[in-house]
Amino acid sequence: MRVYFDTNVLISAFATRGLCADVLRLALAEHEVVTSDVVVQETCRVLTKRLGIPRPVVDEVERFLRSQAVAPDPGETPDVALRDPQDLKVPAAALAGRVDVFVTGDREILGAAREIPIRVVNPRGLWELLRQRRRGVPPHRD
Repeated sequence: MRVYFDTNVLISAFATRGLCADVLRLALAEHEVVTSDVVVQETCRVLTKRLGIPRPVVDEVERFLRSQAVAPDPGETPDVALRDPQDLKVPAAALAGRVDVFVTGDREILGAAREIPIRVVNPRGLWELLRQRRRGVPPHRD
């Protein structure tokens, strides 16, 4: 399964211990993680400027993210009404990367999930989906 993580999930995965770190590790071990330039740049910016992570550590995170499959820059964004249309760049990149699931903690994007033509889940939803796949339960779209 091809899995694409939004910036907010990656920040949580790299900066803290917990569910986001666990689902990222599981996805890396058993699936294909896809990223994009927009998410890599935003993740590095937030780690450096907001969280004060030292630049050498952020450089290592960037190298790691770029070592994963990198989605092409999207040509178009999905036709979804969000307060900030810039937020559509990330699901657009996930679509361009032909992923199976887009993982985000963004409540507005999660609320518009039915309008985005890929499966959109929060980190807990991915955890459950991966557990179901391990048990052989066929996936369903919420």
